Amino acid sequence: QVQLVESGGGLVQAGGSLRLSCAASGRIFSAVVMGWFRQAPGTEREFVAAISRGGGSTRYADSLKGRFTISRDNARNTAFLEMNNLKPEDAAVYYCTATSDWTMPTSVRDYAYWGQGTQVTVST
Repeated sequence: QVQLVESGGGLVQAGGSLRLSCAASGRIFSAVVMGWFRQAPGTEREFVAAISRGGGSTRYADSLKGRFTISRDNARNTAFLEMNNLKPEDAAVYYCTATSDWTMPTSVRDYAYWGQGTQVTVST
């Protein structure tokens, strides 16, 4: 089992930045791939980014490359999502997630562990 708790969401102006954190407990943190998904009202949950167990490889949704950066600190059992140049369409609930699938999948069904989500609101 892995327990995940997100933090760092909030209200930001368009063009601004936010850094989300995900604190993990339970199973050995370094043994799981970490990911971020997001879900806006009335839409399906969508893949944002994933990072390998050691942190050496990352994967992003094509539309977010260059603005979002995923990272992790295995010594602190924490994953991060740095979001820059935020746009109104980035507003959503952001979920931290974990999987033992080392291929860094992009599908919701491939992730077994989920946090409760943190709201990101972007004002114009």
